[in-house]
Amino acid sequence: MHTPPAPSPESPTPPSASSTKPTAWTAGTLTYTGGGLIALFLWLLWGDFSWAMRDRSVGPMAQWYLKHLDVPNILFALLISTFPAAVGLILGPIISYKSDRHRGPRGRRIPFLLITTPIAAFGMLGLGLTPLISRWVHGHFPGQSEMVVALICFGVFWAAFEFATIAATSVFGGLINDVVPTPLLGRFYGLFRAVSLIDGMIFNYWIIGKVDTHYTMILLVIAIFYGTGFMWVCFKVKEGAYPPPPPEEPGTPGPLGSFVSGARTYFRECFKQPYYVWVFVMLTVAGICFMPVNTFMIPYARSLEMNMDAYGKCMALTFTISLILAYPLGWLADIFHPLRTGIVCLSGYIAVTAWGAVYARDIQTFSIALVLHGVLSGCYFTSAASLGLRLFPRSKFAQFASAAGIMGSLGGMAIGLIVGRLIDVTGNLYHHTFTTGCILASVALAAACHVHGKFIRLGGPKNYVAPL
Repeated sequence: MHTPPAPSPESPTPPSASSTKPTAWTAGTLTYTGGGLIALFLWLLWGDFSWAMRDRSVGPMAQWYLKHLDVPNILFALLISTFPAAVGLILGPIISYKSDRHRGPRGRRIPFLLITTPIAAFGMLGLGLTPLISRWVHGHFPGQSEMVVALICFGVFWAAFEFATIAATSVFGGLINDVVPTPLLGRFYGLFRAVSLIDGMIFNYWIIGKVDTHYTMILLVIAIFYGTGFMWVCFKVKEGAYPPPPPEEPGTPGPLGSFVSGARTYFRECFKQPYYVWVFVMLTVAGICFMPVNTFMIPYARSLEMNMDAYGKCMALTFTISLILAYPLGWLADIFHPLRTGIVCLSGYIAVTAWGAVYARDIQTFSIALVLHGVLSGCYFTSAASLGLRLFPRSKFAQFASAAGIMGSLGGMAIGLIVGRLIDVTGNLYHHTFTTGCILASVALAAACHVHGKFIRLGGPKNYVAPL
């Protein structure tokens, strides 16, 4: 798939028009012919198919199970959004920092994925078996509340799943940044988005309507599929050579001293420049503005007595529309830059959530708002997927991406609890999810416009150089 290392590991070059050899693409020390590039894309897309099937299924099924247990909205938000955000706040920066500086026979990203994939699969298996395990445990402790026992069992496997998933997410983007040529990132993420949407269509059209009766079987099958499928990709995709990691700052000897020194370096490099702080703010608020609706859309649907089959059909329609738009959006991001396409998508989302906040009061209007929400949020995620890769320093991408993740985790922890509490105190008025999303999207748009002004002064789409 690739040739021996090239001289410059940090500066990918576009294909040479004057070479008499087959057109080649480079990413660091990796060099691809057209056939090698196709092979790389196919393996990564297969990995994304199993990855997306995990993401598209486990979250909605966990939401369904918690509402099946009839847990309060604030506890629901704590488990579904706040707990994962808290894990990401702590684990994401550590894994990203270590990954950027790791050097091994299998690269700096894949070793972490080889460890986290089986753990995530184990957590999914446990979540699927939770109804059976909780009944067995409750049989030994009949004096305890059945819901409390089920929540404890759920929490154990949910924690394992989230720890592994967040750790893997921290390095998977770095792997793509390391092996995919920069000029193709927008179109590559467009294909990624298309694969993810196909997963969503399959799950929501044919599977989610059967969750009521086949919860355990569905999760077990998806866990096995994800575990085997993604491990296969880890063994097939190869990383190139990297320059030596930067030296650690001198500090107190021992593991604690090394941790303190690394943390000092991490925060100084990531947060010393106001430009990157604004980028982090933009990415954070843009990322969480979709959370209020995404977190509570199944409880919202159930509050309107919308059955899961009808809900699944709405989601399948959303994914079908988004699938049609995926590759063109990736192409537009490569042509105009993902920052600009992201600004357009955020503007559209503000209009959609404003409409939903006012009119989404019954099944029909909720269905319209849900589909529009899904399409516009999907447009943002597709067109802005390569945004961090275009704005952050390539050599330390995972580190800077995790710094953005720190702020995203803090925002995610807060917004889930705030919206959950808001819904509880207003007597389950779920349309406030659209209200909150509209406000957050407006803030994200303002931050994005500010970043765009600084981006232009740093060279713009053609001459941008990430400041260090």
